[in-house]
Amino acid sequence: MIAGIIGATGYAGAELVRILAGHPQVDGLLAASAHHAGERLEDLYLNFQGRVSAVLEHPDNLIAAADVVFAALPHGTGEDYARSCMAKGVHCIDLSADYRFDGDEAVFRAWYGKGYQYPGLRRRSVYGLPELNRQRIQAMAAEGPVIIGNPGCYPTSASLGAYPALARGFAGEGPIIVDAASGITGGGREPVRAFHYPECADSLAPYKVGAHRHTPEIARNFQAMAGRPAPLIFTPHLAPMNRGILSTIYIPLAAEYRTGGWSRVSAPPDKDIEAAAAEFQKRYQEFYQNEPFVRVLPPGAAAATGRVRHSNYCDLSIHLDLQGCALIVISAIDNMVKGAAGQAVQNMNILLGFPEDAGLQAVPALF
Repeated sequence: MIAGIIGATGYAGAELVRILAGHPQVDGLLAASAHHAGERLEDLYLNFQGRVSAVLEHPDNLIAAADVVFAALPHGTGEDYARSCMAKGVHCIDLSADYRFDGDEAVFRAWYGKGYQYPGLRRRSVYGLPELNRQRIQAMAAEGPVIIGNPGCYPTSASLGAYPALARGFAGEGPIIVDAASGITGGGREPVRAFHYPECADSLAPYKVGAHRHTPEIARNFQAMAGRPAPLIFTPHLAPMNRGILSTIYIPLAAEYRTGGWSRVSAPPDKDIEAAAAEFQKRYQEFYQNEPFVRVLPPGAAAATGRVRHSNYCDLSIHLDLQGCALIVISAIDNMVKGAAGQAVQNMNILLGFPEDAGLQAVPALF
């Protein structure tokens, strides 16, 4: 099987090369770049020396020769390539936001400043969060070529953390608060002042407060998971690390799941709170027991980005506030893997009927 990567010189594209180079079902890699056509990928990324050798092609030349195409391109630039893939009967996995909103063009236009160039393509597209849409992805793939809208990094972390609480009715009516921090690779490879070392080292800072464009994607997922609108407050932060996302998710509990009351603030957690937290941890574990890439940590542990580095895992730790009124879920992913390239490969495996963990079995690097 030949995999093609358009936009192979960006961070997500290069991570796709790294993962697919070790995939047991991938016999060959084709890499394309509109700005670096004719150059060698291993000369741009020296870590590929001796392992991956590829002359970068122009994107138009890649689709005809590939069995599946990954588009690691900026938002609003990939529809022509997706259209060509559908015409040639080739699955397209798009890592931009262009196919994350299905037919809701108004929301996409409002947040990304561009309408759909080919609205009809959405009939062959599906939002690619496997834990939510695996069966739909499989059903569409059985009918022909599919465009996968690969999820955003923040939405992946937040959605997996909240999914069991929303689907099982633990969540009450109040807003869910998602407080998340991302590594600098989330901003892409192009130089930007905010990512300049003196600007971001030794500092943790929020950005786009109340206005981050991943907000509507998270909100759509929450609604799909709960079967009703679920109010959301989302605040992202830039963390002084290369990769990783840590999301702290505060979920107000429905009245029947509360252990105490909001007025209880003067005493530390007692055995009732600890027992209730352990019960929620057990329910999360049961919910995700068949998911290959979601790990629910044991009671008392806290999820951390350092334990999922270079892996496709999402680690979740489950806690209760001391009043027993809010579930606190800590969700950790590698933003370049489960938040981008790894999830794209997971989607490829589902589309083509490969084992879902093929090429993604590496043990996380702790340091």
